[in-house]
Amino acid sequence: VRDMVVAAVFGAGMVTDAFFVAFTIPNLLRRFFAEGSLTAAFVPTFTDVLHHEGTEEARQVVRICWTLLLLVLTFVTLLGIFSSPWLVKLIGYGFSESAGKLALTDLLNRLMFPYILLVSLVALFAGVLNVSGHFLLPALSPVMLNLAMIGSALVLAPRLEQPITALACGVLIGGVIQFAMQIPVLYRFGYDLRFNFNFRHLAVVKVARLMLPGILGVAIYQINVVVTRLLASFLQEGSVSWLYYGQRLFEFPQGVFVVSLAQAVLPAMSRQAAADDMDGFRESLRFALVLILLVTIPATLGLILCNQAVYSLFFMRGSFTSFDVSQAGLALAWYAPALLFVGISRVVVPSFYAMKDTRTPVLVSFWTLLVNVAAGLVLMQTMGHAGLALALTIASVFNAVVLTLLLSRRLGDLNLSMVLRVLTRMVPGLSFMAIVVMLLLAQVDWLVPGAFWLRFAVLGAAVLGGGLVYVVSLWLFGVK
Repeated sequence: VRDMVVAAVFGAGMVTDAFFVAFTIPNLLRRFFAEGSLTAAFVPTFTDVLHHEGTEEARQVVRICWTLLLLVLTFVTLLGIFSSPWLVKLIGYGFSESAGKLALTDLLNRLMFPYILLVSLVALFAGVLNVSGHFLLPALSPVMLNLAMIGSALVLAPRLEQPITALACGVLIGGVIQFAMQIPVLYRFGYDLRFNFNFRHLAVVKVARLMLPGILGVAIYQINVVVTRLLASFLQEGSVSWLYYGQRLFEFPQGVFVVSLAQAVLPAMSRQAAADDMDGFRESLRFALVLILLVTIPATLGLILCNQAVYSLFFMRGSFTSFDVSQAGLALAWYAPALLFVGISRVVVPSFYAMKDTRTPVLVSFWTLLVNVAAGLVLMQTMGHAGLALALTIASVFNAVVLTLLLSRRLGDLNLSMVLRVLTRMVPGLSFMAIVVMLLLAQVDWLVPGAFWLRFAVLGAAVLGGGLVYVVSLWLFGVK
């Protein structure tokens, strides 16, 4: 809904290109400090302390981590605001050919940079609450960011001389709300936010040691997104925006299901690793991989088949044209095959962290980055922005395959034959689903605007019909 509003109000062009590149920098740091290395390093260590040293010691660790994170990220935020002109030029170098585009990107980046401080603290609190068995509020906090951005685009933008700055204000407002809503629940579970400067505490040192190499390892997907946006800044105007809209729809099933599964499975796998229950660890991993397969493969097929239909129905209004629909749909079609492999990586990388190994994902991430850059430079010459989407897919495949092979070598036989059996039983359902979806979607010309409810009914029938065929087929072929 947020992206539908942004597309309708601002379209896909100079100002949205500037906003999406500006938001890349705090968003990348958010993955570095927050969802990525901090969560992966903090959760296993905090779990160990809570189970082996008791609740009071766990509270001390939270106080020290919160104090240290506040100091470090205040410094990072001030440094980011000061060095914004150079950072923006580094990531959006191709914008220098368009008058005023780099200056606008710089302004938006400065406005949004404090978001990294707020959201990283939210990630720390979410880790504490998840280990304590509370998942709902941390999972809902991103909704507040989206609501703040929607409200700013609709209410604040028309009142500003440069409307796109309203979106940057929305990001900042959303960060404040996300931070504030965690605090009462944290206190309810017995944790407070008193300062503690004992930075030499063994658990905190362990978190820091795990975080430093993990900053690259778990955030590889975001690093590749930055590279993609840098290369896209040299292509025609709108390319950054088309890739962004393609990526957002690609990330929809990932954000709803894959991230939730990874967050839920990490505490369980951390407990199993801490108890040296490697059979249970392997079983949790296999179960997570089967769930990833069952959801991401039909989602991939659905995104490829329905890309124009979805953008046409939900985005083609206001400043978002039929040409934007076709170009964003093209990006999504080339992004979609990566969904399965990004899902596998999101489960496999935390497996390494649960075993206190942060080095292996870093080494793999370095080679993955090189694969993405090389493929992007080659494919963008002939395929434009679609080539950059395909390059990210190729890099995701490389990352997932290499990580899985290395994990298999570490744990011994993962017994992935069970996963392969499920995969073979999925094939008939996927085939029938594709046929049903294609036949239904062919009834409408999706690049012609109008007849919203008719198109809504056709797309709804394709999604529900395809999904029903898939589920029934799974049942018939004995997938539990």
